[in-house]
Amino acid sequence: MASTTLRRRLHHGDVDGRKYERYDATDSETLSEPLLGSSSGSKDGYNEEPTLEDIWEEERKKQQVHWTLIFSQLIAQWAQWIAKIVFGSGSLFGRFLSLPQIGSGGRLLPPPLSMLQEERLRNIKRRIEIPFDGSRMEHQDALRQLWRLAYPQRELPPLKSELWKEMGWQGTDPSTDFRGGGYISLENLIFFAKTYPESFHRLLHKKDGTRAEWEYPFAVAGINISFMLAQMLDLQSGKPSTMAGIRFLAFLEEDEMAFDNLYCIAFQMMDAQWLAKRASYMEFNDVLKSTRAQLERELALEDVSSIRDLPAFNLLYK
Repeated sequence: MASTTLRRRLHHGDVDGRKYERYDATDSETLSEPLLGSSSGSKDGYNEEPTLEDIWEEERKKQQVHWTLIFSQLIAQWAQWIAKIVFGSGSLFGRFLSLPQIGSGGRLLPPPLSMLQEERLRNIKRRIEIPFDGSRMEHQDALRQLWRLAYPQRELPPLKSELWKEMGWQGTDPSTDFRGGGYISLENLIFFAKTYPESFHRLLHKKDGTRAEWEYPFAVAGINISFMLAQMLDLQSGKPSTMAGIRFLAFLEEDEMAFDNLYCIAFQMMDAQWLAKRASYMEFNDVLKSTRAQLERELALEDVSSIRDLPAFNLLYK
């Protein structure tokens, strides 16, 4: 199999994390184990807000030349400072207000959500609850759309065909592979193909790095990642009570598609983990666990306030 060089690397920590890191998976009636195998914005440009002392020093210098002008500017600036102190996510007081609280039973409680966050959270939960139904025309059309995005120059095959295996479905009928992933996992794959087409095709065709003789199947791996994210973010509960889930809620304020964007990052990160471990098919579950652990570490970084702040976001190609 031809090989190329992996173009980008994670910026925080190592790709591998702890080599054999494990955690207990959450029980689920729909899918209690992974589907595969049996396991044996650049941060360099980030500038912190100036301190209050720095601002005052600058103002004192300006006062020596244009006192009248500075006086009017100070009034406006004081109002802005007060707003930042009270409401700003970058201020100490703002961060204190956004910290999760400890509830009964030691569970983390998310901070109060805005109406927009509440609405977007409900929308994600509704999407997660929709099972894939191969008899629904909408779901059939979504599968056809995925094929056209993956292979724009090729003829569309029937919904049951050996050709679907080339995309990484385990059988001739993709509808049998969804299981606990649900319809949202197909939406995630379509979003990935439309939003980050270069990354999507590089992963689909295994263009990066030295690949294993027995590679992970692309499409089914994508379903696993959707399910892993829903568990990690605790989206099937009333409100997320994991640290990763609570940090994710903050992203919903400015990004309606935060789950889908995080999915694309997780998929790209999983492939980087795969290459770093020189993994093969039977090690997919271990790679998925390492991917989850690495993603949780990045979500815990203090300077991450949006999806684009995640170090692994830099792995994605448009």
